[in-house]
Amino acid sequence: MRLSAFLLAPLVLASALAQAPSAPPPPKRIPAPGITLTDTERAELTAGAAALGRGLEALAGELAADARWRALLPDVEIFHKAVDWALRYDEFMAPKDLAYARTLLARGQERLGQLRARQAPWLDATGLVLRGHRSRLDGSVQPYALYVPAALPRAPQSTPLMVWLLGRGEKRTELTFMAEREAAPPQLTPRDVLTLVPYGRFCNATKFAGEVDVMEALAAVRAQYRVDAQRIAVAGFSMGGGSAWHLATHHPSLWAVASPGAGFAETPIFTKADAPNKEPRPWWERTLWQQYEATGIAGNLVNLPTLAYAGELDGQKEASDLMEAAMKKEGLRLERFIGPQTAHKYHDATKAALTQRLEELLAKGRDPQPREVWFHTYTLRYPESAWIRIEGMGRHWQLAEARATLHDSHHVAAQTKNVEAIAFPGLTAATVELDGQLLRVADMELRFHRQGDAWRQGPAPGLRKRPGLTGPVDDAFVEPFLFVRPTGRPLHPAVGTWVESELTAARQLWRDVFRGDVRVKADRELSDADIAGHNLILWGDPSSNALLARLLPQLPLTWDRTSLRFRGKTYPAEQHAPILVFPNPLNPARYVVLNSGIDFRADGYGNNALQTPKLPDWAVVDLRIPPGPRWPGRIADAGFFDETWK
Repeated sequence: MRLSAFLLAPLVLASALAQAPSAPPPPKRIPAPGITLTDTERAELTAGAAALGRGLEALAGELAADARWRALLPDVEIFHKAVDWALRYDEFMAPKDLAYARTLLARGQERLGQLRARQAPWLDATGLVLRGHRSRLDGSVQPYALYVPAALPRAPQSTPLMVWLLGRGEKRTELTFMAEREAAPPQLTPRDVLTLVPYGRFCNATKFAGEVDVMEALAAVRAQYRVDAQRIAVAGFSMGGGSAWHLATHHPSLWAVASPGAGFAETPIFTKADAPNKEPRPWWERTLWQQYEATGIAGNLVNLPTLAYAGELDGQKEASDLMEAAMKKEGLRLERFIGPQTAHKYHDATKAALTQRLEELLAKGRDPQPREVWFHTYTLRYPESAWIRIEGMGRHWQLAEARATLHDSHHVAAQTKNVEAIAFPGLTAATVELDGQLLRVADMELRFHRQGDAWRQGPAPGLRKRPGLTGPVDDAFVEPFLFVRPTGRPLHPAVGTWVESELTAARQLWRDVFRGDVRVKADRELSDADIAGHNLILWGDPSSNALLARLLPQLPLTWDRTSLRFRGKTYPAEQHAPILVFPNPLNPARYVVLNSGIDFRADGYGNNALQTPKLPDWAVVDLRIPPGPRWPGRIADAGFFDETWK
């Protein structure tokens, strides 16, 4: 009997193990882990990176009083960062990267010497030119690539420019980005066009800091090259096609032509979010899909010629199908190019026809002051097109519309829906007609707001959601921001542990996914300049964070050792913590955020369409459920403030 029991025991154990739930897979790492370097390889590259870093530090001191040459330091710093970060975070993806790293260090030293001699020959170079800019978001250096046509340095006139947006690349560190650019030109190469390829802060479909990177790189190029502002195109393929749909519909008056290739134009259909095997998404997350949705604002393309490409056999042809249907509802026609019997790539003959059409539209350019403008938006993060700027909404996340006609130099007429404040920048007029109400203009500034059922001239009074101050939480991370860490003792150990864990995770996500180091200061070290120039991300509670305690009486919650009280509900303080975005009482032009960084998590790493805002303006987190790949704990409640931040 004892022998039988002994033999049976492993079978019972095996059966129990088979029935036990398996552990969840570890979160996906982005970028993917790199190869292992030998001690010799690491020592050699570390010494080279350190030498270039010392040279840069010394040169920065030499150029401290010389703004012209100091502005070119990022053109050297990109070589150092590419190698330094690959070493620091084990991001050499293939053996060939080691040889390329040596090349980058040599080029960095060459440019360092040239800049020290007050020379910058790369400014007059043609072909591929690797350059960099320093981001206002976090002070990081970001690379970008330029393809400069041979005729550009000699051309007396300004040049057209195309922004080319890249497809998904989970191993595209700064080093591999530069290597890719040297290996091949962009997939679309219109003739005699200056082409900008932004890094886009790695792999995020130009959302959040990725979108800021595109605009910052474009601004840097326009400041240093003769770019024709009326002849700028945006194009991309795959993830870059999704990026192009987003940037075309949300910034329609920036471009003369848009050419999205494949990609995605919305979230729920592309990600099959409502499939039977998927965990349901909460109402607020579904609402926030509209932040980057192109299909719902297809009318914005009324003055923007759009050339959509997809292979006939490509599943991502769905994006063009959806956008064609959305534009048709607005009475607009989408110009399509379909590669016959082609999967996820450009068909050669179709690409040639597309390129020719792109060149024609770039040569023509855009009308800087179209007679008729339509603009649609779900959020005042995206407030304008041409000479229309919506400055107040009746309700965020419901579609706001403005359709306006410039009849002559003296009269503007507009029809609006869900709009409470509107402006017409760059125009002069004697009369403005809003929703049938005629207003005689009292001064040159064409800004109007609703007062009851009537329109009045002037900006809307009081604290309101407006461009740059809209929520949700993630909106705080597309302007310069500063993490404010706690230095005091937390109300409860569980809260303190959760705060430290989330703070660490937020810094790591920013470094991995947005390729920069977050600015961090202690709660008692903030200056007036910090408050004036940054959205403040406050970590901790009223006991651990001195600035949070100072601001708490002016924030819409109460929080002490016993309880957290918000919106008429009371939560035990030892088990709950708030996440919140709100105008900073010390500087209402900026945000204060409680206890959150960018709020998509590992769940969004594998699909760029899922890299959308996850939390609305506020949430209460139940800490009894630990953070996971989707949420920072169990979300006990969440929602939005109204248009007056109530």
